[in-house]
Amino acid sequence: MAIENILAQIDSEIERLKQARSLLATIGTASGNAGRKVKKAAAKGKPRKKRVLSAEARKRIADAQRKRWAAQRAKAKGKAKA
Repeated sequence: MAIENILAQIDSEIERLKQARSLLATIGTASGNAGRKVKKAAAKGKPRKKRVLSAEARKRIADAQRKRWAAQRAKAKGKAKA
């Protein structure tokens, strides 16, 4: 008798979960489609122009990066000695 009660409870739980899943599936597709339509509409705008940096700007960026690397090397070298 106890096994039949357990099976009945499992069946009712399965049915409840199926209903919850179907409800969530319909909600998920409704909101998901709306978001996709907006993204597609925004993506179809005019294409962006390619950005071009001047030689001077590239040099400044490269010099700044070299300075950061030098600081990291100096910091690592200081820790190695200590």
